[in-house]
Amino acid sequence: MDVDSLSTDALKTHRRDQLIEWIKGLLATPFVLLSQPTAIYDDDESSVNIMAQSAHKRYSEIMRDVEQLIVDHIRHHRSGAQAASKLKLLVPSVGTFFTPLPLEEAFQFQDGKRYISSRRFVAPSFNDIRLILNTAQVISLLRGSRLELVTFDGDVTLYDDGDVLREDNPCISRILDLMRNSTRIGIVTAAGYTEAEKYYERLYGLLEAVAKSDPGQRLEHNLIVMGGESNFLFAYSSKSPHKLEPVAQEDWQLPEMRNWTEENVKALLDVAESALKNCIAAMSLPVSVLRKERAVGIYPDKGVRLTREQLEETVLVVQRVLEMSDAGKRIPFCAFNGGNDIFVDIGDKSWGVMACQRYFGGIDGSRSLHVGDQFLSAGANDFKARLACTTAWIASPAETVQLLDEIAQLSMEK
Repeated sequence: MDVDSLSTDALKTHRRDQLIEWIKGLLATPFVLLSQPTAIYDDDESSVNIMAQSAHKRYSEIMRDVEQLIVDHIRHHRSGAQAASKLKLLVPSVGTFFTPLPLEEAFQFQDGKRYISSRRFVAPSFNDIRLILNTAQVISLLRGSRLELVTFDGDVTLYDDGDVLREDNPCISRILDLMRNSTRIGIVTAAGYTEAEKYYERLYGLLEAVAKSDPGQRLEHNLIVMGGESNFLFAYSSKSPHKLEPVAQEDWQLPEMRNWTEENVKALLDVAESALKNCIAAMSLPVSVLRKERAVGIYPDKGVRLTREQLEETVLVVQRVLEMSDAGKRIPFCAFNGGNDIFVDIGDKSWGVMACQRYFGGIDGSRSLHVGDQFLSAGANDFKARLACTTAWIASPAETVQLLDEIAQLSMEK
């Protein structure tokens, strides 16, 4: 491999999840050794079944081994000896696990749905492993009877990118089931509005469904919306014209947020805006700059689609500039790729989720689940939620529905 290839590979690491890639590599060996692609030319069905059984056994054993490595990692993390974790040595970027993950059981659950062991030409994939990890997290939460809070991203998680949460959205009935089972719900979105009306326009299907299904007002204040990642909190209230009312900052802000003074906010947004304008000039981007109370970003002219490379370059440049600035060292921020725009917000979703936990009385990260679609290491605003609680990485609203159905199914089986 030449130097250019190595440099390119290093720059692409922000678009990979190293733990998933490592597990994928572990499963590749038994796939190569046990798969029988030539069996399609044979009439012997028994050899295909034997292959699937052998692959299932080996995949299960590997997932059990990884499961034990995670248990060891959690033990070392709790004792303050993270460097002694074998998993940390094997996957240096691995973060915090709030609960053990029953990966062997989760693999068997997903294998029954996706027939991973029966495949002869397609090895266990990134998506297979991502969904296995989601299932393992759900099993762990339900088995400990500790699913007290579920927070959701908006775009691509509850509804399609740029759409709204309409009354016919299949996620709604499933969220209502969670609420009836005493699970609190938070929508943690990058949309940074200061008025309840704007959030109602995006979430009216869910808000009206809660009002219609709860004449006794048992669910009052059990649904909240955190806007601007971690800057504006609204709680569901049937009495409010837009079914949401603002929550006083002292009821949800974390002590560390007191350092987010107007002076520090302005300084950070000034640096971010300057970096964005430099990117616009460098790449001749057909975009406009939008400065908000707690965010600044760029968005393209109508009908224009920015390329992935333009979006990623801009995010990485702005993030690096902010990290090196004095303003960026004083308060947290999130520079993220919105699919066809770039925004920098004050705070990030770890703060947003922790603020939701505080509002509901101090729910622990091991009793919370954040569901989102952006979990890569840069330009993805759900990534930081991993610092606050357990997470589930989905790729579409349809996968969110599947995840919520898994929660319902596994709840009945526990």
